[in-house]
Amino acid sequence: MTLRRQIATAVAAISVLVAVAVGLLVHQAMVRQHVDQARGSALTALDAAIGSYERNEELTGGARRQAALDDPELPARLRTLAAEGRRGSLLARGPEGESVWAATPVRGGGEVLSVRLGFAQDRQAIADLDRIILLAVVASVFITVLAGVLVADRISRRLRTAAAAARGIAAGRTDTRIGELVDGRDEVADLAAAVDLMSRELHRRLEDEQRFTADVAHELRTPLTGLVTAAELLPPGRPTQLVQNRVQALRALVEDLLEVSRLDADVELPDLSAVPLERAVRRTVTLTGLDVEVEMAADASVRTDLRRLDRILGNLLLNADRHGGGPIHLHVDGHRLTVRDHGPGFPDELLRDGPQRFRTSVRERGRGHGLGLTIAQGHTRVIGATLTFTNHPTGGAVATLHLPAAPHPDPGPGEDPSP
Repeated sequence: MTLRRQIATAVAAISVLVAVAVGLLVHQAMVRQHVDQARGSALTALDAAIGSYERNEELTGGARRQAALDDPELPARLRTLAAEGRRGSLLARGPEGESVWAATPVRGGGEVLSVRLGFAQDRQAIADLDRIILLAVVASVFITVLAGVLVADRISRRLRTAAAAARGIAAGRTDTRIGELVDGRDEVADLAAAVDLMSRELHRRLEDEQRFTADVAHELRTPLTGLVTAAELLPPGRPTQLVQNRVQALRALVEDLLEVSRLDADVELPDLSAVPLERAVRRTVTLTGLDVEVEMAADASVRTDLRRLDRILGNLLLNADRHGGGPIHLHVDGHRLTVRDHGPGFPDELLRDGPQRFRTSVRERGRGHGLGLTIAQGHTRVIGATLTFTNHPTGGAVATLHLPAAPHPDPGPGEDPSP
């Protein structure tokens, strides 16, 4: 249940409980008031009837209409009370409806003088009051719930805005500021200010890290070029070959670091063009020199940067060869490319957080500096594609690249747009 629904439900439940409790209290108070008034009126009429009876030895005037001696409809409780020599009053239901009775013994307890007053009008007044209370309860609950929903919606909307901005920060847009999107001076605004402070600090640290990486790679490039030249001048032999291989590996690492720094700085611009996917894929596979099983389910034309596509697909294939296990399958289905190996699969950290520089996480996937997948993901972002990493249920790592489709050209004047 969302926060808005939780607040609205809590407000509705509390308002209903309060309204029902107040309504019941008012109902009980009004019933008690009407009953007390009716019993008081009955006792007053009984006193008047007793006076008339004692003066005239019979009921006369108005007392005759309200009072009676030994009324057969007198409730048994009052009859018993009169037999004990006491007087009392009672609200009881009879054949003619509800009535208020008052009774007292006369002539030494041999007879019972009683008065009966109808309670129908009082009951109707109570029913009318109950309807008013019900309408007031419904109206108050509706207004309270509506106000609660509006308040909850405002809080929820501001929290959703803050959450969307926080997700943008997590996605790499560390220059996003939540305080510019969330107004107010309450706890939500305090949360936004705290997240903005964290974002600024994170942005500063990321810039420092990117600048350090670029500076280190740039400073290493010049002496490394001399080292490569010196290695090529060594006399032929096994030691020379080992030195040259390590120098070339170091040179590739420095070039990768420079490429990562450019991708992190978001200064790369793609050179997009319509590319036949099958030809581009087979070209990349040939350049890698790997034994890859290519399966073309459906060919398509995509709008992409061919150089960056080579880099992305080449890194995925090299990663599958170095850290996975054969055979390597490349499945092309329209705009989707899937690279699968049969090794131990991607580590949980990569599946959860994505590729991280200088982190391979799992020993079984071999040794490496973790830049291949990072570069592939960076170029994917530049060309507007998406790259996802999963593990196959039966084993092996699966990398899936979704490329944007090439737009269809508009037909010229007089051309038939139908195929």
